[in-house]
Amino acid sequence: MTKLTGMKIYILRTWYTLVLALRLNTAEDFQWTKNNPSSFYYGTFPTGFSWGVGSSAYQTEGAWDVDGKGPSIWDAFTHAKGKVFRNETGDSACDGYYKVQDDIQLLKELKVNHYLLSISWPRIMPTGIKTELNEKGIQFYNDTINSLLESSIIPIVSLYHWDLPQVLQEKYGGWQNISMINYFNDYANLCFEKFGDRVKHWITFSNPWAVAEKGYETGEHAPGLKLGGCGAYKAAHHIIKTHAKVWHSYNNTWRSEQQGMVGISLTSGWGEPIDPHSQADIDAAERYMQFHLGWFANPIYRGDYPEVMKNYVGRRSAQQGLGTSRLPTFSVQEKSYIKGTSDFLGIGHFTTRYVTQKSFPFLQVSSYCTDQDLAELVDPKWPAPGSKWLYSVPWGFRRLLNFIKTQYGNPLVYVTENGVSEKVQCTQLCDEWRIEYLKGYINEILKALNDGVNVRGYTAWSLLDKFEWNKGFSERFGFYHVDFKNKNKPRYPKASVNYYKNIISANGFPNPREVENWHQKAMDTCSITHQLLDADSLVTHMEMVTEIVLPTIFTLCILISIVLLLFFLQNHS
Repeated sequence: MTKLTGMKIYILRTWYTLVLALRLNTAEDFQWTKNNPSSFYYGTFPTGFSWGVGSSAYQTEGAWDVDGKGPSIWDAFTHAKGKVFRNETGDSACDGYYKVQDDIQLLKELKVNHYLLSISWPRIMPTGIKTELNEKGIQFYNDTINSLLESSIIPIVSLYHWDLPQVLQEKYGGWQNISMINYFNDYANLCFEKFGDRVKHWITFSNPWAVAEKGYETGEHAPGLKLGGCGAYKAAHHIIKTHAKVWHSYNNTWRSEQQGMVGISLTSGWGEPIDPHSQADIDAAERYMQFHLGWFANPIYRGDYPEVMKNYVGRRSAQQGLGTSRLPTFSVQEKSYIKGTSDFLGIGHFTTRYVTQKSFPFLQVSSYCTDQDLAELVDPKWPAPGSKWLYSVPWGFRRLLNFIKTQYGNPLVYVTENGVSEKVQCTQLCDEWRIEYLKGYINEILKALNDGVNVRGYTAWSLLDKFEWNKGFSERFGFYHVDFKNKNKPRYPKASVNYYKNIISANGFPNPREVENWHQKAMDTCSITHQLLDADSLVTHMEMVTEIVLPTIFTLCILISIVLLLFFLQNHS
């Protein structure tokens, strides 16, 4: 037998063992699903469960230099060539700054209970400093919040979805500098003062993992710094302390009057050991969870970084000959100050990975990635509709939610981001894969509720197709397709709009027949919308011909006539 054949048999044997183990684990861990062989659970969510959809300021608003707004690090990052796919920017994005009422109408169409939006720090504080306020920016968010409430939609507001004022990056180095704690606290208090009488759900940071790791470690995101080995840990350290400071500010100054809640939104995949009988793989999967979710959640809920994270980063730092760990430490006072500073935990979740032990060779320059000593794998059978990183693995969501329940004392949880993208090759309004994704992932939340997990609400990501950071407009997460080629940026509902609307109206999945009907009706309606889009696209094309092509041809004809006339006159003379 050849080595290749032997390897194939080994892989198959491992795979079947894994599948069997997962099935056994499911049967043992969750007794109440035994009578449902398809693993889909029909039932409804608790009364009062909140359904919503979300977006963020930089990805949708546009108007990057309008009405007194200052530049953000994402404005600077996207304006530098070679940073973003096709050098696209969020300068105009979805024109959300001008289309607030249109988009609120879409929210009403979806029948959501809440809308998660973010405030752009440089839109209300152009330089990031409290002595310089932009009243037009403040008025914009006041009007938006008022319009949402008038439509009976609860605003859930994130203070920071990655758009740091560029001035603070240039002057202080952004999240590498401890001074950000006080600057951000000033900004947060301004928001509490101006909007807190109406906003009762505040998120300090949305996905700080990406801010730290992609912004200051790999440089894939703004501000684009590659401070390998230290940058991500330092940024995260300051973000965690900033979060705690803001929570205490709200608690001491605003809570008694405004009666709101302050939390943080952490995004994490689920890490499953590839061999559930291997202690090394089980430990690697645990490290995956602690280096992603635990990095931020552990200090907030347990008072310090995860032990495994301290051990692994500390060990590698020692191997490098460093006197101290690259992972910063909290003082005793800081641990006490940070612990317990979250009224709810926001959870963003998109996908799952199999995890196995992988010992990286000693490297002179270690990184956040190599510190973990693990490798991430995917099952080629998992659906991957769009982004190469985003595989549809619904069962991982339930395991993640149960992990949170066990690790952090079953905190109040709001799902703040969950969705799936498609790669843009052609317009795809009949997004059947998104329907299947939503159905599977939302059903896992329903199962987790039956496990006793304290989930209070769900936010689908996202309302619109929008600017997707360093991927530009090449990936689309929206329920509504945005025609970015049309100067008016019109929105068109995808099939998933109808499907999600039905889930909201039924507060879950009442019975197989009804759920199947939703699917059929959703697919029928998208065909009609496609015809409308095609007609509008033709009109847009004709407008382009009328506004650009014809004037250009006319101008060329005039120029050619002038040249010919001059040529004729010259010859005649």
